[in-house]
Amino acid sequence: MAGDEIAILLCDCEGSVTTDPEALCAACPGAEGVHGSLCQAEIPALASALQAGPVVVACAQEEARFAEIAEDLGVGTLAGTVDIRDRALWSDEGGQAAPKVAALVAEAGWPGRATGTMDVTSEGVCLVYGASGTVLPVAATLARTLTVTAMLTDAEEVILPWDSVVPVVRGTIRHATGSFGAFEVMADGVAPMIPGGRGALRFETPRDGGRSACDIILDLSGGTPLFPAHGKRDGYLRADPGDPLAVAALLPQAMEMVGTFEKPLYVDFHAELCAHSRSGQPGCTRCLDVCPTGAIASAGETVAIDPLICAGCGGCSAVCPSGAAEYALPRADDARMRMEAMLTAYAEAGGAVPRILIHDEKDGRGAIAMAARYGRGLPASVIPFAVNEVTQVGHDLMISAFGMGAGQVAVHMPTRIRREGEAEPLDAQVALTRAMLEGTGIGAGRLIVIEDDDPDTLTAALYAEAPSALDHEPISPLGDKRTATRLSVAALAPGAAPFVLPDGAPYGEVIVNEGACTLCLACVSQCPVGALLDNPDKPQLRFRESACLQCGICESTCPEDAIALAPRFDPANAAREPRILHEDEPALCADCGKPFGSKAAIERIVEKLGGTHWMFDNPERTRVIRLCEDCRVSAVFRQSDNPFQMGDRPAVRTTADYLDADDENAIPKRRFDA
Repeated sequence: MAGDEIAILLCDCEGSVTTDPEALCAACPGAEGVHGSLCQAEIPALASALQAGPVVVACAQEEARFAEIAEDLGVGTLAGTVDIRDRALWSDEGGQAAPKVAALVAEAGWPGRATGTMDVTSEGVCLVYGASGTVLPVAATLARTLTVTAMLTDAEEVILPWDSVVPVVRGTIRHATGSFGAFEVMADGVAPMIPGGRGALRFETPRDGGRSACDIILDLSGGTPLFPAHGKRDGYLRADPGDPLAVAALLPQAMEMVGTFEKPLYVDFHAELCAHSRSGQPGCTRCLDVCPTGAIASAGETVAIDPLICAGCGGCSAVCPSGAAEYALPRADDARMRMEAMLTAYAEAGGAVPRILIHDEKDGRGAIAMAARYGRGLPASVIPFAVNEVTQVGHDLMISAFGMGAGQVAVHMPTRIRREGEAEPLDAQVALTRAMLEGTGIGAGRLIVIEDDDPDTLTAALYAEAPSALDHEPISPLGDKRTATRLSVAALAPGAAPFVLPDGAPYGEVIVNEGACTLCLACVSQCPVGALLDNPDKPQLRFRESACLQCGICESTCPEDAIALAPRFDPANAAREPRILHEDEPALCADCGKPFGSKAAIERIVEKLGGTHWMFDNPERTRVIRLCEDCRVSAVFRQSDNPFQMGDRPAVRTTADYLDADDENAIPKRRFDA
């Protein structure tokens, strides 16, 4: 191949695929035929293609073998691999899957952006915690490769093997913090072993509040886990002490946890977009509410995400209304553009009514493979779309899929997600997307969730009913998540009226009680996204609905409790323009007549303070409230009880005054004779 053209090598996997080779090649520009055994008999054909230029091989199972062949040839032309067998051609409808193969090949050519990483170092310092009967043998085994301390929870007589070199203490862990490579443990009843003496082991006097640091914790206590979502805490290994096989399975894992490791940075956090708090007034807590590992903490006006504790579920990104928490594996805009490339290729290859199946890389990919090998496989119109975790999927991706032309979106949710208590973000995003589909008139039924690990249940749900095509021109949902959502909703239902969304939705309006609002504009100064605006020319509160996050800071800031939030979505372009929520006549200065504020606000202040507050306990003082900032200063200094008044300034005295004065302090007169 010359230039930048990429050759597509298709394979029917030893003839196990029934398809039309001509249709398949026509759907995949760059494919010149269908091979039968690229990993075995036709390796020379693969080698020849690799030497000629960039190659994408349509077989993901043998990716390692293909990479080895390219390395042996000394070429870097293996551009990637793509699975068209399990995801498309091993199916009851494999003969009709050429458009889907085109979509999968298009995805393989999508580069995306690399995810950042950070180094995590472990020196192999390990704490083994639990009863002596389980802990001591495990500690002795781990001590061959790790630096081990055994913490025993039982107070009975302990017999230590004669050749043991493992430090032993008694104690009960009160709590633990940190993560792999940087754990800190606080324990009570800590009593180190006394090394000397004959017979049973003796321990020092116990004390509470002992602290220690370690890289790895092996918890064999059988009690309450030391961390929330403990299965996601790197470096924290836990097993039932009554299950010897489970305990034994942890040993090789622990022994491998020495050295420097790369941890993905799952979330890019943009603090300037966060609407958590302003000036001590609480706002959005969505990410704090859904994080299963406790990796997110309040940090003043924003939140802080600990990348060492973050396990990459992506729930924070899914629920974040502003995009401050941006999932990076992949980023939201990368995911939308990758999906657009797939849907475009599917349509160009003649596919009709595409359906998107969102699944994770582990459980979902495995269910698809099992369904292909032993069941019906996926329908020809179902395009599988892999993500790292389905809990990262937000309403913006699901609604954008419809905007880009999908007739149905299915989400495969492994049962472990609900079992581990991590389903809340996805449930909320599905409910929000369904409300949008109802509001646009498309119908919530076009979004389905398949919460089952059985491959047959997965395929049965997908074969049950094929949706009809949507009557709109597919769009390209560019921009951030809110912009992409707005573009998609507008494309699905041009001219639609505003519709109600579930409580907690990140879209909506601000409702102002005009009778209570004094136009103090405290809400304007605190709004983190500029959804609430003032007018420099007149007392006016304006609102731009498209920008509102429904964070609630304005509601908690308002001193008059005049603000309420109402979740809804207004697809009209007018939602992007400011509209007036409340306005009033300007107050005119009682002295100079200059407008200086809201008439209602000034009258409310006079009503509350005039004659009751000590600073405004008479008409003269109360009148100051009705003055502009310049006249107010002058009036205060003219008041008889002005606290800054020091009496009349004395007249300037001249030399003549001193010479003419005849009081006792005067300077004596002097005569100078000629």
